[in-house]
Amino acid sequence: MMAAMKPMELWAGAECTLNRVGEAYFDQLERTGLGASLEDLDRLAQLGVRRIRFPILWERTAPERGREPDFRWSDERLERLRSLGIEPIVGLVHHGSGPPHTNLCDAEFARGLAEFAEQVARRYPWVSAYTPVNEPLTTARFSCLYGLWYPHERQLGAFVSALMNEVLAIRASMAAIRRINPSAELYQTEDLGQIFSTPDLEAQCRYERRRRWLSLDLLFGRVDEAHPLRRHLEEHGADPRLLEQWCREPCPPQIVGINYYVTSDRFLDSRLKAYPRHTWGGNDRQRYADLEAVRVRPEGILGHAALLQEAFARYGAPCALTEVHLGCQREEQLRWLYEAWQGAQAARAKGADVRALTLWSAFGAVGWNNLVTSPTGEYEPGAYDIRAPEPRPTALARLARSLARGDRVEPIAGTVGWWRRSTRLIYSQPKADQREPARSRLLVLGAGHFARRVADLCGRRFECVTAPTRGLAEALLAGGGTETGSQRPIWALVVAQEPAREAPLIERDVGRSWRLPGGTGAPLPVMALSSDCVFDGWLGRPYVESDETRCADAQAESWGRLELDLMHHSPATLIVRSGLAIDPELPGDLLATVMDALRVGRRPRLPAWQLVSPTYLPQLVDTALDLLVDGERGIWHLAPRSPCSVLELARRIAKRLGLTFHTQVDPSSQRGVRGPMRALASERGWPLPELPDALEAYVRDLESHRRSVTEREERSSRRA
Repeated sequence: MMAAMKPMELWAGAECTLNRVGEAYFDQLERTGLGASLEDLDRLAQLGVRRIRFPILWERTAPERGREPDFRWSDERLERLRSLGIEPIVGLVHHGSGPPHTNLCDAEFARGLAEFAEQVARRYPWVSAYTPVNEPLTTARFSCLYGLWYPHERQLGAFVSALMNEVLAIRASMAAIRRINPSAELYQTEDLGQIFSTPDLEAQCRYERRRRWLSLDLLFGRVDEAHPLRRHLEEHGADPRLLEQWCREPCPPQIVGINYYVTSDRFLDSRLKAYPRHTWGGNDRQRYADLEAVRVRPEGILGHAALLQEAFARYGAPCALTEVHLGCQREEQLRWLYEAWQGAQAARAKGADVRALTLWSAFGAVGWNNLVTSPTGEYEPGAYDIRAPEPRPTALARLARSLARGDRVEPIAGTVGWWRRSTRLIYSQPKADQREPARSRLLVLGAGHFARRVADLCGRRFECVTAPTRGLAEALLAGGGTETGSQRPIWALVVAQEPAREAPLIERDVGRSWRLPGGTGAPLPVMALSSDCVFDGWLGRPYVESDETRCADAQAESWGRLELDLMHHSPATLIVRSGLAIDPELPGDLLATVMDALRVGRRPRLPAWQLVSPTYLPQLVDTALDLLVDGERGIWHLAPRSPCSVLELARRIAKRLGLTFHTQVDPSSQRGVRGPMRALASERGWPLPELPDALEAYVRDLESHRRSVTEREERSSRRA
């Protein structure tokens, strides 16, 4: 069978959810931007993408009943796709409930969508692939069982009504489309995560395992009298005559599209007290926690290969991974994408007809950390990061291009992801024989508190080797990463110095080109953490990367020399400049010292006039590492958009902690050689969280750090 299979294709899609919460619509295309420019389609074509899941969404295109749809947006983009030779898979509803005049439980929903589908097909008769409703089962659950999205129902009857309406809408839409284009194909997507449970919840687990297939079973005409959920559907409002008709006249998808996330697999556990209250739920008989299986099940998740084989065995239809995305650090995103590709290839090797993998959320996603129920939310980059003047390709774009071409994949993508390591388990213990897989290795060069803290933060993502001197660093590189040698060489170097108040500890000769061990001669990627003190503060506006450095003193000049030497001698160098680093875990942290003084009634002395760019160190290191993995080079300013004086910064933190704010203005601070504006801005993008989010994270860590210190002091006192 494998001999007859074509090579697996790379598809892509931009997150295009258009869901409704109350009276508000949340449009991912506006928030992440496939709609921003036609060049976005060119970018995807350059990756080797063969098909694109393309949204012509009912709510966007025809929001008002009785008015002609506005196809101008899709006209331009579909014409560009045709010129690029990329085939669209047109989606009509993506986690939505339709325009304001309808909803998932409305008897007119299916007829309305079918009418819109026919208008789309008449407009684009050459389009051959459609997904009328994305993830119908998932959308029905979120909207009518959990009440998160419109129409915000929380009952089985509403869930069954919504699911039946969605399937009816898919069937009616495909019938309408095929009247225009008889060869049009249905590419039906669904999240098919597996369900696990404790033995006492076996019945609920069995029900949910069967339910996960329900939308596809209905389309394939399998919900006959013998189907285990047939009676359940009828008891909650499904029309038996309709079910019988669907069995006689199925509407089978030509492609079964599987959307699978690291949190798709669930674990049900009746031991409520072992888990946070927000995980609690239940049915009409039992209460239980609904958990991410990856966090509690020692065996881990089902995985792409097993899921693809299961779907192909069930339906015998060609399959595709139609959403592959992970909101996480960049190296983990690489590992998830590569594991999905390998899983698809493994399923193909065992006979499953797997056609493609879809690079989903190609331009990122916003708000899925709160399930798109709020105007605010975190941005998760995809193959491109939109927080730059133009979408910036990330390491995912590089990997996707390699997969599409069959090129060699960079080693970091092949290492084990966090979902396969024992540290993923936050509610249970790993198996006794489970070994922690090896991680990619970083060499952190530097000494002192700052370098040790940077190494600690890097160590959350990579295995870190530290060296206080260049000589030791060279010995470690020559030995493969340890004094005794290692099979896992260091892949990058991080240069971390003390903050600007201390002289740099790394000598000038660090500028000599670093090279990978093993005789390859390839330059070792280098990331150096630098400072805003390379500017004297007299420019009158925030400094950007292209501004000329003007150092105000000898310490600042040494930072400037280090930057120049690294950039001159090491072409693979990323210089990350930041402002005032704040971190409660950093000894001598300015804000923590000020808060300690306020707690005991002292009035700390602070400068009042100079504007800086305060940067929360854990966020700085995380973002800088993402840029390093992406292969970024040159100078990059990482700072929040809003500059702030140290006095104002301390005032905001004190208010958040409920402390009375009394300080003295330090008059000597106004007599220095530095000007009033040391704030940073960027010409390359703003990937750091905004200042309020950074300060909120800082306060959480400050309070946690203070509790830890207090507990240690109490334990020490008891021992004494």
